[in-house]
Amino acid sequence: MTISSQGKPCIICVAITGSVPRKEHNPAVPVSIAEQVESTQAAFEAGATIAHCHVRNDDQTPSSDPEKFGRLLEGLNKHCPGMIVQLSTGGRSGAGQERGGMLSLRPDMASLSVGSNNFPTRVYENPPDLVDWLASEMRQYEVKPEIEAFDLSHIHQAVKMNQDGRIAGKLYVQFVMGVKNAMPVDRETFDFYIKTVKRLAPEAEWCGAGIGPGQIQINEWAIAAGGHTRTGLEDNLRLSRETLAPSNAALVQRAVELCDKYERPVASWQQARDILGLRPA
Repeated sequence: MTISSQGKPCIICVAITGSVPRKEHNPAVPVSIAEQVESTQAAFEAGATIAHCHVRNDDQTPSSDPEKFGRLLEGLNKHCPGMIVQLSTGGRSGAGQERGGMLSLRPDMASLSVGSNNFPTRVYENPPDLVDWLASEMRQYEVKPEIEAFDLSHIHQAVKMNQDGRIAGKLYVQFVMGVKNAMPVDRETFDFYIKTVKRLAPEAEWCGAGIGPGQIQINEWAIAAGGHTRTGLEDNLRLSRETLAPSNAALVQRAVELCDKYERPVASWQQARDILGLRPA
């Protein structure tokens, strides 16, 4: 840990459900709007200040229905006042501009993938025209993008879009590592990501997200290096090889313990909004 990282508040993002995990994989996965609100409230109380959100149909399949997102947003604003709500524009729950249909709800943030890459069984397609459209919708509705960087080229592209005005404000870049067929959990690559962001966009904030067994490793690397981090049942269903995570809050608590280990205070929602340059709650 660098000396400069000591004392810097760490923003913890909780990815509460995603599009893939199902209750048969872990009964704690929240699917309905009510379940997601309850699970997020517990995670918020445990220390998470960003909720990364997807919505599901009754049969647990993913959805991009703006009405469902609206009900989730309303519930989170009521039960988690001040928490940063980040809606997903990911490609598993919709196609084309359908992926950004909820941006008019004006959430605090939304995920933005600026390039394509391989996923376990498919290509995660993010063609340039769709990326530009999603970015323009975020600018129109004053939604801050969280750049989901699955590859080094995505960092370079995000910086370019920030410099030419397609992405407004200070960049927030999340390194996603551990997706099968994409970037593995590799320490030298992780360190190079940090160096790249600091070189190309010195004012940017960054976050680390690990998938599956890589979650706890990335949590620790990110917290120790002075960044922010993401946890939650979307990315990882287990506390250990033998033990299912009983809740999103339990995964958040594990990240909080790492913050204590590395002398990083957990960011309050007020601090998180200030760090990210978000509008007041």
